[in-house]
Amino acid sequence: MLICEDGRTLGSLSGGCIEEEVSVRARDVLRDDETAILSFDTRRRFGCHGKINIFIECLPEKFLIDLTEHLDVRRSCRAITVFEGNDIGSRVLKFDEEPKEGSLVQEIHPPIRLFIFGEGPDSAPIHKLSELVGWQAIEVVDVNSLTIEPDEWTTAIVKSHNYGRDFVALQKLLPLNLRYVGLIGPRKRRDQLLNDLLDLGVTINPGFFAPAGLDLGTETPEEIALAVVSEIQRVLAYGSGESLRERKISIHNLKKTATIRA
Repeated sequence: MLICEDGRTLGSLSGGCIEEEVSVRARDVLRDDETAILSFDTRRRFGCHGKINIFIECLPEKFLIDLTEHLDVRRSCRAITVFEGNDIGSRVLKFDEEPKEGSLVQEIHPPIRLFIFGEGPDSAPIHKLSELVGWQAIEVVDVNSLTIEPDEWTTAIVKSHNYGRDFVALQKLLPLNLRYVGLIGPRKRRDQLLNDLLDLGVTINPGFFAPAGLDLGTETPEEIALAVVSEIQRVLAYGSGESLRERKISIHNLKKTATIRA
């Protein structure tokens, strides 16, 4: 959670139970340039059945500079936070640097980048939902002029509803082996596209999803956009897509809790 000197905040630490108190304490940290640790027993105070320790620090300017250098070239990095000793505070780890034992290490990766091929009434809600969750939505007008340097966080959705344009887009996208390439449209049309692509020697990889989207009972453009964005989130975050009610373990993936999206 980022807390600015003027009181503005970005991000959160819980469902809203402790943020106000942390923000008040953070003003003292900003004024005195000293770290602080707050402990909350939410079992007694808020009924959330847990305990949380919050480390507050003045974020070093070099941390932001180093982080920007990585994200500008869409390169993931690791940030380390040390809570005691001479190296207390946060910084970006060097590539081959081993973290100090007992510290918190967080992987920070570039925002998900979603290329949208094709126009239509569902483009606007896809853009809005992408912006809401911190993604970069990029609408592609001319497929032939696009040069993509793919990475682990690059995705695409093909939805021109024109056979020729969809064919050209898939011919360009599928060889990139992206983790997610979605095609909006009926199965019959998908099968025809796939057969023609296979005839050209294009390999269909596991990252191809068609028809695109989760089964949410969608009909409207806004609902379709929700289904597609949800499927991308599920794939890239290794989610199951099942109802949390059916989950027999913690609702949070403990292996992923130390991962931050920038």
